[in-house]
Amino acid sequence: MLSLIIFLPLVAALIVALTSATGPSVARWSWVAVTAAEVGLAVWLWAGYSASAGGLAYEQQVPWIPTVRSSYHVGLDGLSLPLVVLTNIVFLACAVYALRESNRPRGQAALFLALQTTCLGLFAAQDLLIFFVFFDLSIVGMYFVIAGWGHGNAQRAALKFFLYTFLGSLALLLGFIGLYLASDPHTFDMVELAEAAPLNGRGLAGGLVMAAILLGLAIKTPTFPFHTWLPPAHTDAPAVGSAVLAGVLLKMGTYGFVRIAMPMLPEAWRAWAWVIVAVGIISVLYGALVALAQTDFKRMVAYTSVNHMGYIVLAVGAAGVVADSADRAREVAVTGAVVQMVSHGLITVALFLIADVLRDRAHTFTMSSFGGLAGVAPRYAGLFAVAAFASLGIPAFSGFIAEFQIFAGSIGVTAVAAIALPGIVILAAVMLRALQQVLTGPAGEKTTGFADVRPHEFVSIGGLLLISLVIGVFPGPLLSVVESAATTVVQLVGR
Repeated sequence: MLSLIIFLPLVAALIVALTSATGPSVARWSWVAVTAAEVGLAVWLWAGYSASAGGLAYEQQVPWIPTVRSSYHVGLDGLSLPLVVLTNIVFLACAVYALRESNRPRGQAALFLALQTTCLGLFAAQDLLIFFVFFDLSIVGMYFVIAGWGHGNAQRAALKFFLYTFLGSLALLLGFIGLYLASDPHTFDMVELAEAAPLNGRGLAGGLVMAAILLGLAIKTPTFPFHTWLPPAHTDAPAVGSAVLAGVLLKMGTYGFVRIAMPMLPEAWRAWAWVIVAVGIISVLYGALVALAQTDFKRMVAYTSVNHMGYIVLAVGAAGVVADSADRAREVAVTGAVVQMVSHGLITVALFLIADVLRDRAHTFTMSSFGGLAGVAPRYAGLFAVAAFASLGIPAFSGFIAEFQIFAGSIGVTAVAAIALPGIVILAAVMLRALQQVLTGPAGEKTTGFADVRPHEFVSIGGLLLISLVIGVFPGPLLSVVESAATTVVQLVGR
């Protein structure tokens, strides 16, 4: 069933791309149907998952390259299952939002379906080479999304995105080879490597392998100072491209921290923990401050991603600071980091789609060009306000559950983490300023004739915010899945 979920979108992509009779309308609705089926299958997996059982569920392993003991090994646990479900939800929201897309809809549908397979495969992978294959293919897919359907200086943004992230993937591959060579017997199997921790007690070698893996994952996340590819990529990407990039692809970096770096290199992770905490704090504050300086709404949202990813980096860094009687705090921090991956995926995707409505109606993201939209587009104003406050982490939304656990856990380990708290206040200023400039005050030059959100836009954006609300009010089902896996990670880091 897991392999079916991974490869069903790829099969659908080939059918859409190669069937000449597939018209624009059929392609668009086929994309919606396949992604909706994917959501249903993923929810079915969730319903059958038992967190108390421990280990991997829905596991499948088939030899692939026997000479290096690499296999097609996939499976799900409390770290990967929420991200598989999130991936399918984000792609469904994009498919619904793109129902009126007129720019080569058939090619777009096929490309996004193929990209969905690369994302699902990465989160399900339990072999480093399989992880790397899907990691690299996701870069290629997003390059064509930005270059083919972007706007503005899309070609340059796509090239910068590709070069930066491909460089990161090469560093990641170097780290994977280091883990393979250190293991005895040599293997790329992630389960075996996590159990063996082959570089424990080998300080220099472990530090070098950790540096390579951290570089690759930090670029993908992205953290300060490896974030410079992100704003142009988001600004010039199409709406659904920005949504997938923020909602899913950025999580590949943070997921790599908890799936690969922490359990496989526990000694090196503890040695690097304070550096990671510092990078997380800087990313939180820097992302918020630079977002405050933006006049372009979409670019502003891009910088808030640096801020929100910084929270995750802070939490996983704090989990490496091994302190007496702090194990529970470290578990809470890791749980918050995973919940933040899900929360950021839902809320920031909604914000990027909200940003695209501005461009669709007025061909600009400049906030000062608007004003008074609450009067002419009340449904749009409602979605905008809910998404903005959800992004701040107010109670009743998933962001509050995530950020509360991140700060409670991180500060419980080290009081230094409290330095990042002003990032929340700065982000509040960012979002409230955006609300004031776009929705209130006198009408701007682009306000006249601004059409309110259409049904497919409302369903796409509103659905994401509704799921965030449900998680914020009833977090139990998500937390019960994540907590047991977070406990396992913390135990492995403490070895």
